[in-house]
Amino acid sequence: MAGPSEKSWTLLKASVQPRTGPCGGGTCQTGPAVKPFPAAAWRLDPTRGGPFCMGHVKLHIPGPVEVSERTFRAFCQPMIGHRGQGFKDLYARLQPKLQQLLYTRRPVYLSTSSAWGVMEAAIRNLVKRKVLTCMCGAFSDKWYDVALRCGKQAEPLQVPWGSPIRAEAVDAKLATGQFDALTVIHNETSTGVMSPIEEIAALKRKYPDVMFIVDTVSSMSAVKLPFDELGIDVMLAGTQKAFALPPGMTVFVCSEAALERAATVPDRGYYFDFLEFQKNAEQNMTPSTPSIAHVYALDAKMDEILAEGLEARFERHRRTNQMVRDWTARHGFTLFPDPGFESRTLTCINNGAKPGGRVVDVPRLQQLVRERGFLIDGGYGKIKGKTFRVSNMGDETEATMAELLAAMDEAMKLL
Repeated sequence: MAGPSEKSWTLLKASVQPRTGPCGGGTCQTGPAVKPFPAAAWRLDPTRGGPFCMGHVKLHIPGPVEVSERTFRAFCQPMIGHRGQGFKDLYARLQPKLQQLLYTRRPVYLSTSSAWGVMEAAIRNLVKRKVLTCMCGAFSDKWYDVALRCGKQAEPLQVPWGSPIRAEAVDAKLATGQFDALTVIHNETSTGVMSPIEEIAALKRKYPDVMFIVDTVSSMSAVKLPFDELGIDVMLAGTQKAFALPPGMTVFVCSEAALERAATVPDRGYYFDFLEFQKNAEQNMTPSTPSIAHVYALDAKMDEILAEGLEARFERHRRTNQMVRDWTARHGFTLFPDPGFESRTLTCINNGAKPGGRVVDVPRLQQLVRERGFLIDGGYGKIKGKTFRVSNMGDETEATMAELLAAMDEAMKLL
């Protein structure tokens, strides 16, 4: 793809108004305007598709992740009306691409919100009696609180952080007959645990009247998630994770049974009413004004994903994830997740949260890595500092991950 002209980049550089910010010694293009970066601060980076500011700290946190210049160019296309034919055509051409990614014939909805908007919506649309919330980390734990705040009856199925949700435990709870819905996070970002969604979803055949609601926020597009074959009722993800888009949009799909359930549930609201999404999808529209820039960018990203090939993309994530695991072992660390249930999109490295393995000063490690141009995560919630996390999701390749790991090698020598 041809890049923008030198004139257009001159205009772009003149318009960027950065400030020293939370990037930790770097800069970011938000906040009160100060002096723009001089032209010398920009460089051509072919791995990112165009010029990037040298002050930028490359993101290897578990979301938002690094966004390519190609994606930013798609994001910045001219605005169109969201009720006009141009948007309908954009929405219509995106649908089969998303359906191919999710292995579904169902319509794939676009919500201008974080994933939490649709996670809450699933509770409000689908729970009539009681929801079983499967809890194995900070975000799945929070889903229980969200259910209660929505005025729903909820019961937790809690396992220790670092352990997965297993079908046997879910089966024992559902066998009581108390529940008409369950929530589960496939890839718990806070702990780096990937629960076996196939075995959990298989219970749907045994409990057809229970709505199976699955958060795939940090796994969608990086691992195979065949929605129709799984037989679940809701599957959702935010665009700022493995899709490698800016935050602000959620992709989700619902079963016909989910729509039928929603039709019987009062007080669904409007903005996140699943029936409104379906009604508008039939006309290639969204219920309310969407972030059209996100739809442009998602359409362009799906072209990239399908050009790479789904199996090749899934395999790339497996390889780049293994690189981080190998780095972990080489430096004497252990992994936080139970063996066999590690995420493929991020690595949660044990740093004293569990017995065994090396322990280092995580804030100092982060600082040293940041000084070399990369941002890694220092752990989340109650295991902050006792773990640290490294993302390989999105556009990362073996070459770009090698650059990060080399910087981490240098940082480790200075601890």
